Amino acid sequence: MQSSSGGAAAAKRKTSVAEAALGTTGAEPPGSAGDMPGDSWANKRGSYERLRPFNQKKCSPEESASFLSKITYSWYSRFITLGYKKPLEREDLSELIESVSSYIVCPEFEKHWRKEVFKKSKDVKAPAYEDVTKKPISQKPSLLSPLWQTFKFLLIKVAILKVATDFLAFLSPQIMKEMILLCEHSSAPLWNGYGYAVALLLVVVMQTLIQQAYQRLNLLTVGKIRTAVTGLVYKKGLNLSSSSRKKYTTGETVNLMTSDIQQLTELAVNLNLLWSAPFQILLAITFLWQELGPSVLAGVSVLLLVLPANAFFAAKVKQLQKSQMKSKDQQIKLLSEILHGIKILKLYTWEPSYQKKIVDIREREIDVLKSSGYLTTFSMLTLTCIPFLVSLTTFGVYFLLDEENVLTAAKVFTSISLFNILRLPLFDLPTAISGIAQTKVSLVRLDDFLSSEDLNPQNIHTDYSGDHAFRFVNASFRWEKIGAPTLNKLNLEIPEGSLVAVVGQVGAGKSSLLSAVLGEMEKTGGTAQRKGSVAYVSQQAWIQNTTLRENILFGLELNKLYYEKVLEACALLPDLEQLPAGDETEIGERGVNISGGQKQRVSLARAVYSSADLYLLDDPLSAVDVHVGKHLFEKVIGPSGLLKNKTRILVTHNLAILSQTDIVVMMEDGRITEMGSYKDLLSRRANFAELIQTFGGGKEDEERPSVSSKIKTRDHIVPKKRQLGEKDRNAFLMKKEKVATGSMRMSIVLKYLQAFGWSWVWLTVAAYIGQNVVAIGQNLWLSTWTTEAKEIKDYTEWKHLRNYKLSIYGLLGFLQGLLVCCGAYVLTRGSLSASRSLHHQLLDSVLHLPLQYFETNPVGQIINRFTKDMFIVDIRFHYYLRTWLNCTLDVVGTILVIVYTSPLFILGVIPLGYLYFTVQRYYIASSRQIRRLSGATQTPIISHFSETLVGVSTIRAFGHQERFLNQNKDVVNENMVCFYNNVISNRWLAVRLEFLGNLMVFLAALLAVFAGSKVDSATVGLSITYALNITQSLNFWVRKACEIETNAIAIERVCEYEKTDKEAPWILSNRPPVGWPKEGIIQFVNFQARYRPDLDLALQDVTFQSCKEEKIGIIGRTGAGKSTLTNSLFRIIERAGGKIIIDGIDISTIGLHDLRGNLNIIPQDPVLFSGTLRSNLDPLGRYSDLELWDALELCDLKNFVQSLPKKLLHEISEGGENLSMGQRQLVCLARALLRKTKVLILDEATASVDMETDNQVQSTIRSEFHNCTVLTIAHRLHSILDSDRVLVLNSGRIAEFDTPARLLQQKGIFYEMVSEAGIPQEADTQSLI
Repeated sequence: MQSSSGGAAAAKRKTSVAEAALGTTGAEPPGSAGDMPGDSWANKRGSYERLRPFNQKKCSPEESASFLSKITYSWYSRFITLGYKKPLEREDLSELIESVSSYIVCPEFEKHWRKEVFKKSKDVKAPAYEDVTKKPISQKPSLLSPLWQTFKFLLIKVAILKVATDFLAFLSPQIMKEMILLCEHSSAPLWNGYGYAVALLLVVVMQTLIQQAYQRLNLLTVGKIRTAVTGLVYKKGLNLSSSSRKKYTTGETVNLMTSDIQQLTELAVNLNLLWSAPFQILLAITFLWQELGPSVLAGVSVLLLVLPANAFFAAKVKQLQKSQMKSKDQQIKLLSEILHGIKILKLYTWEPSYQKKIVDIREREIDVLKSSGYLTTFSMLTLTCIPFLVSLTTFGVYFLLDEENVLTAAKVFTSISLFNILRLPLFDLPTAISGIAQTKVSLVRLDDFLSSEDLNPQNIHTDYSGDHAFRFVNASFRWEKIGAPTLNKLNLEIPEGSLVAVVGQVGAGKSSLLSAVLGEMEKTGGTAQRKGSVAYVSQQAWIQNTTLRENILFGLELNKLYYEKVLEACALLPDLEQLPAGDETEIGERGVNISGGQKQRVSLARAVYSSADLYLLDDPLSAVDVHVGKHLFEKVIGPSGLLKNKTRILVTHNLAILSQTDIVVMMEDGRITEMGSYKDLLSRRANFAELIQTFGGGKEDEERPSVSSKIKTRDHIVPKKRQLGEKDRNAFLMKKEKVATGSMRMSIVLKYLQAFGWSWVWLTVAAYIGQNVVAIGQNLWLSTWTTEAKEIKDYTEWKHLRNYKLSIYGLLGFLQGLLVCCGAYVLTRGSLSASRSLHHQLLDSVLHLPLQYFETNPVGQIINRFTKDMFIVDIRFHYYLRTWLNCTLDVVGTILVIVYTSPLFILGVIPLGYLYFTVQRYYIASSRQIRRLSGATQTPIISHFSETLVGVSTIRAFGHQERFLNQNKDVVNENMVCFYNNVISNRWLAVRLEFLGNLMVFLAALLAVFAGSKVDSATVGLSITYALNITQSLNFWVRKACEIETNAIAIERVCEYEKTDKEAPWILSNRPPVGWPKEGIIQFVNFQARYRPDLDLALQDVTFQSCKEEKIGIIGRTGAGKSTLTNSLFRIIERAGGKIIIDGIDISTIGLHDLRGNLNIIPQDPVLFSGTLRSNLDPLGRYSDLELWDALELCDLKNFVQSLPKKLLHEISEGGENLSMGQRQLVCLARALLRKTKVLILDEATASVDMETDNQVQSTIRSEFHNCTVLTIAHRLHSILDSDRVLVLNSGRIAEFDTPARLLQQKGIFYEMVSEAGIPQEADTQSLI
């Protein structure tokens, strides 16, 4: 955070900066006196107001609903009706109740988290929040305590409602018992029976209302927990130190936010089950004691014997969960890197190699899921057998305790009802234990992350008030807590308002110096002080997925005059003409739809617009053309630029501009070797003077007209046809995630069943039909037993019947357990087959997508498919199918039994069944769409988090952490709106379905009373027992049918890439001969290309031919089509007309891998993957260590790698962040040296290296690729002056093509560009001729 003194200093100078730089007081930078009072930036830079404050006028209708409407959820009926009439959109949904908003939940939770951190820290006195998480921690803080402190009152309310629900569940069997007794005593008045029927109805209705209130409150608590922890994880991601960021890659951190937080939120549900299940078991045993006496203790002993087995399963599941999460982390980490580096994979044909890596990780995860599934099989066996064993043991001991004990209908069916109630807590208890074991794994992972080291604010003091912008006194810095310092004993004092150039070779520590000024490095000694606000331009430009204008404003309000000045100074005006909607054009993730030079200029414009005090510019001129670089220096950075009164620290390899700087700092091996003015350093005749003498530099020809005059400018930002703010239909390149509409296609479920395997499907159905038939047989057997027992008078006959009946009852129970075990086993095998198949199809489809797809769709959307959607496929969907199948068979069996006992029941079932299906169909349209919207709103959370993690240094440099925290709250709130609507819609359905089920219970009870003594008491007991069961079964059946349809959306989303347009096949039957190309002759014939069908041609009628082993330089101004040309060679962009021929073969007639595998490229963006240096050089493992060392020596990296402790096995962090940009480019060069082909393309390959290294690299390329055709795109014209020919592109056409000497004599575009670069033409012309 910046200091208040720095903010005041910035405010004092703003008006003068505007007047001096712009020549007008009207074009003031944001935050100046021109801002209106009340604006969000009126106080000081860095203070933000909430982006979208909670709007009281748009709160949920639930807030104003009546009590009856709230408990029956009638207030939500209009949303269900709307969803039935048309597909719901986000605007149609109910807003959140205020208590659920992230703006309410997050601050409260963070307050308790701070207390927990403080309590576990070593300090006695609590410091300010900013310091709390930075202190040494003796004990790791846990999320459990702050979660309890924040949500304890909600959790207590939930517990009270749960107790009431559980207690009411046990009243129904007692009323049923009285009704059975009433039937056995025909003398009782009829009104008693009707009274019991009404009492039964009232009890089940009360149970419904309280249970749904419990479910609503419990699930909203779950949502709040997810919101709170998500906010904390995001905030932690903004504060991580460099060593912590190396430990937690983007993929791993995103996995924490998706999988682990999801697992943690289930804690609230599982904790309730953990105490509720024993409570229900205790109640059941108490009521059973009343029926069967001490014999119940035998059943309790069975329970106690089985509990250790459940504990064993839970422990095993916990171990498996750890292993699964480890595999998931590895998979998402690798996948994230693959998606961000997909262009490299395609250029180098590495897709199959990396696909195999992901498949191998996935197979390990499948093995874990298989083991977990087998444990579930045994768990299901114990679950099914426990109620049966308890009842069998209880009945057996009941007979043994007293031989005169007889099972009456009242005792049997009251006991059976209680055993049925007992089944659910017995199922819930192992599930809760297993769930808590899994949650503990995620909790530990989250605790570890949240306890990891934060950026130390003591790395640099920002309260400095001296005369310098910053000062280092014997300051040493390193990237991690341990190890040798990267920067050693720096002594540096930079006066305010000065322009400082930092020069040095690759790896000298130039970028690290800027990081030290930002406070991003760990200070190991000395003094580091800085004052004022900071603006930072990183070497690898960080661009947000938003409009170009928002990228530049970066949270500030629009000051139109100053904004236009910034655009002009940063040479962005010509680019706005090319963009479809000017500055309102959306920029894709990581700036994929703009060039490297455009990204750098947008990044520079963002810094300039911020009007900071100190500017840290990390080689922003390397990625732009020479003439643009000169313009940027003259108009922005230099002595007469917009920033002339600001302090500027410029890392650069451009020696020509050093004479215009105030101070030059030369670095070597992390030390400052020379420092002073340009003239002073020259006069010392040391290393700097030698560098200038060797590679040129100094003052440019002052008589040459200013290059700025050649940059196209205009009075307004955009042409007349497109004014500021006007949007174009092509403005938004990044496509919003498509939300499907309409009912679920049966083809989706069939797709899953096909992947499941039809043999496993039929075996599963058969097993579940068998177990349900056996279960019905058990109850019918008990019914006949009690009926026959009443008629037997002889004790011997009764004893024989009892033993016979008990044996058959036991045999049926064991048979049911066996069928359950078989069903669980085949379901596990089939679901694993489906998971493996669908994941493989998804991965294969994604890797075959064209590069343009990744440029127009957020990476977070694809990652969401592999995380959340595959989680549903792996874990949830087969569970819903199994439950639905079981419920379907249960409902059918229940109705058949009740109709068998009370035929008149069919008259009530038909209309009630019709109402069931009507309500379901009415509801499901809304539910399905809400679930789809929920999936779509999950992607922005992941994308925003990933984007933040990549640009965290820039965000912290500008001091915009608070604004990004608010943006995170916004995207989380959007997702919570869908979650809230999903919860309420489910409650709306449940209340109505259970009311209908309650009517069925009432109908069955009335029919039993109406029949009176005409019906046997056993029949009455059987009928009401099943009627009590049907409410839950029908409700469960409809809900699971809805769950299947809504969760099938995950399968729909996983399968959608199969139908997305793919790039051409990797391999075709028509394959080029081995060793192709042998000559390396490239021929373009009337070639045309465009990036998308709706865009203009990027290349038009390009025709030229290279000679054998020719070296061709390709130049042109920004947007001329240079990179398009190379993309076309690799068929990243397919032709719109014409053709490209290499050694007589039309490249469009062969497979992509046959083409790309025989070409070589050193790309503009040096992409490295996390792993060893060796795996980055040779991911396919084709080369020996000796060959790797030879390549490193040729790239001038051998000494550096030998100095590393692990040498070739040195760990590269995500994106290669522990190497400098120049070192990354040299690693890419080493890759190319290993991959010998006859055609080499250099795409700005040395943009980020110093002149000396550039010279060495060019020499290496000339010697090692002397027998190859080389196409070189370069900003540094020195590197192409020795080319055989130079190809000049202009607006997608060939403007000039000849030898450099002849082009200089023609005095065309090439001559202009050489002149602008300050290259002595006469000497060069003579040497070239």
